[in-house]
Amino acid sequence: MNEALIQQLEFLPDYLSRHLLLTVTALVIGIGISLPLAILVTRVRVLQGPVLIVASAIQTIPSLALLALMVPLLREIGFLPAAIALILYSMLPVIRNTVTGIDEVDPNLIEAGRGLGMTPNQLLIRVQLPLAMPVIIAGIRTATVWVVGITTLSTPVGATSLGNYIFSGLQTQNYTAVLVGCIAAASLALILDGLIRVMEIAASRRSRMLLGLASFAMLALLAIGLSPLLLSATTDDNRPTVIVGAKTFTEQYILAQLITGRLQDAGFRTQTMESLGSTVAFDALVAGQIDCYVDYSGTIWANYMKREDNPGTRPVYDGVRTWLREEHGIEHTVRLGFENTYTLAMRRDRADALGIHTIDDLFEHAPRFKLGGDYEFFSRPEWRELTSRYGLKFQALMTMDSTLMYSAVATNEVDVITAFSTDGRIPAFELLLLDDTRGAFPPYDALLMIGPKAAENMSEIRRVLEPLRDVINDEVMRSANRHVDVDGGSIKAAAEILRRLGHD
Repeated sequence: MNEALIQQLEFLPDYLSRHLLLTVTALVIGIGISLPLAILVTRVRVLQGPVLIVASAIQTIPSLALLALMVPLLREIGFLPAAIALILYSMLPVIRNTVTGIDEVDPNLIEAGRGLGMTPNQLLIRVQLPLAMPVIIAGIRTATVWVVGITTLSTPVGATSLGNYIFSGLQTQNYTAVLVGCIAAASLALILDGLIRVMEIAASRRSRMLLGLASFAMLALLAIGLSPLLLSATTDDNRPTVIVGAKTFTEQYILAQLITGRLQDAGFRTQTMESLGSTVAFDALVAGQIDCYVDYSGTIWANYMKREDNPGTRPVYDGVRTWLREEHGIEHTVRLGFENTYTLAMRRDRADALGIHTIDDLFEHAPRFKLGGDYEFFSRPEWRELTSRYGLKFQALMTMDSTLMYSAVATNEVDVITAFSTDGRIPAFELLLLDDTRGAFPPYDALLMIGPKAAENMSEIRRVLEPLRDVINDEVMRSANRHVDVDGGSIKAAAEILRRLGHD
């Protein structure tokens, strides 16, 4: 079997069990809310329109946006915000089909029941719900397929799922990981849909045997799928657990792997929350939902401290450390030794032909150039500072995934990109980094931050991670990134590059 595939399958039991738990939790609670609500609106008709409108409106919100909105609303990342968003998404098909199923029951049968002296509740339980059950179950099938698919998007809010394969695979161009995640999610959706379909047939045929077999198969699936989580929960392991965060690009995955490796070697249990959004990761550290992660001094300076000046590397670093300590109780930061700054980049041959070597040189060409940037850049303070200091006005701004920017500029689909200075694709694609002569971009020293939640084990965690201080230079980090993004190596192997080069 392919080695890359074997490496990805090692994660499958954990990712699948967590995905299944999140899916089942959302469906059970969603159905538990939707069925009584649907029954209520069939009794109180004035509520039917508003309830269906609200449920339909929730479906119009992009799923990733709804998941992201749950984080600031709940002030939490992980299972809870993901579960609540998925519950909301599960409700519409169940409510709509339950209302439709009850409304379509033959009025003559209802009149016959009344003639036999049945109360409204007896009519509901003995006549309407049994006859509506095939339609209701069809709605549950729809909700199930929706929720299984949308659960893959819960990764950026800190809920581990099969989406971890997809997000990390897309960022590192590891399409084996992407395929494993897609196939696993699709298989789970098809299996659950098939079992519920059998229940639907059993309900329409009034077959208790068929319903029993389908129910047994469903319980067996849940027991097998959730067993890795159950086993880990019952394991007698009293070692402290350190939760390591990572944002959603290659360098972050490599550094998280390096950090977790050191912690595990020192006897800690570790858990990784990866593919987190920038603000999600920082807020999670402050709230104690992760224990440590790597961020960059310029990101904290510009985005969280709201500073627009650029006093230089050391003042920014000292200012960030002071602010973290005084405002958020983050006492310990480890400067890793390299800087991954935002920068503008062009194809070297084209830049040489046009005489462009600095961002100043772009001024006369910008009106004819297309600028490609990652999802965050054009909404960040750095972009406003860049346009303010240089007066640049590009022909078009194109937002794209960071993994696509480099190939886009290499093939002239865009003229300039907002690159990351330690990205391994810069030398591989023969790109030129343009000098920021006016200091629009602040320094971006890589900082390993240890949050206040880790205070109980702070001295031991510091002992383990302190040797990483000032030992990874730009070239070494760029080499590790290139191993993944250009050479197709694994994250684990890239982390080993750092260890082998004496950074262990």
